[in-house]
Amino acid sequence: MTDVVIETVTKRFGAVVALDEVDLTVPDGSLTAILGPSGCGKTTLLRVVAGFERPDGGQVRLGDRQVAGSGASFVPPERRRVGLVPQESALFPHLDVAGNVGFGLSRRHRQGRVAELLELVGLPGYERRRPYELSGGEQARVALARALAPQPEVVLLDEPFAALDASLRAEIREDVREVLRATEATSILVTHDQEEALSIADHVAVMRRGRVVQVAPPVELYSTPVDLEVARFVGDGVVLDVSARSGMATTPLGDLTLPAGATGEGVVLIRPEQLTLGDAGASGRVSNVVFYGHDAVVQVEMPDGQRVAVRMAAPVSVRAGDDVRLRVNGVAHFYPSQ
Repeated sequence: MTDVVIETVTKRFGAVVALDEVDLTVPDGSLTAILGPSGCGKTTLLRVVAGFERPDGGQVRLGDRQVAGSGASFVPPERRRVGLVPQESALFPHLDVAGNVGFGLSRRHRQGRVAELLELVGLPGYERRRPYELSGGEQARVALARALAPQPEVVLLDEPFAALDASLRAEIREDVREVLRATEATSILVTHDQEEALSIADHVAVMRRGRVVQVAPPVELYSTPVDLEVARFVGDGVVLDVSARSGMATTPLGDLTLPAGATGEGVVLIRPEQLTLGDAGASGRVSNVVFYGHDAVVQVEMPDGQRVAVRMAAPVSVRAGDDVRLRVNGVAHFYPSQ
C-alpha cells in the first residue's frame, strides 16, 4: 500500500508562503490531480513530495515511510521510489529512446524492461529512435516509460501535456491514464487545465494561495463546489445576486430552485448546460453563437443587459439577432453573502 499522505506541510521562500499548512491524502493506486492557477503552490507541493524541496513544517509519508518532517531524517529523491514526468518531456537529446527509458537501470535488467515499457506505452520498436525524430505525443510517452522504468511506488506528473496541441493532448492523457491504471502506481498530476483534471483524475484537489481548498471526485467537485471561487474556476457559469427564501429565488432568468433551506442574501451560479432555449421562459436576444463541433455556446443578452451562455448540442438553429426564450433546469448553486 502506497498512500501519499501530506500533513500540515508549509514551505516558504523568503517572505512568500508557497504552501500554507497543506493537507492531502492520495489513496493507493489512484490518480489525484492538483488543480490551480499559476502561483498557487501546486508545483512546489509536487517538488516537496518528490524530495526536491524540504518543507519548513509538517510531514510527508509515502506508504508507511515518513520521507520528510520532524523526527525523521530527510529522504533524498533517489531513495523515495518516485518517478517524475516533467514538463515538455525533457528527454536526453544525446540518448536514443532505449537509452532514455533505461537511464538509471542496471545493464542486466535494461533490455527486457525497456521493451516491456515501450510495448506498454504503445511504442514497440522505437528503441533506436532519437528524441528529435519523435512527435510531441511520442516524446510524452517515452517520458512516462522512463518514469515507470524503475518500478516506482509513486508517479508524479508535472503538467506533462502542456506543450501538446488540443486534439493530441486529449488522446495522450487518456492513454497515459490507462498506462497508470495498468501499473497500479499511485499518481499525482499537477495541472492548471480544468478539463484535464476533471477528465482523467479519480480525485481533484483545488489549490488557492498555498492551500488546498477542496478535494473531491470530479463529478462532486463540479456539482457541489465548496465556494464561488472554486465554482467559477472549474467551469463556466452565470452569476446572479439573489435574495433566497426557503430554497427559491426570483431572478431575471425566472424563479430558481436552490438547495433546500437556502435563505438570505447571496449569489447563485448557473452552469451553461442548465440553460435551455424553448417556447417559454425569460426573454432574450442572441448576441453570438460559438461553434465547437460537438456542441455550441449561444450567447444571449437579457433585457437588463445581463449576458448568459447556453451550451447546446450541435447543430443549433438560432443566429445572432434572434429573439429567444430560455429557462433554467435543475438546482442552482447558492452561496450566501459573508
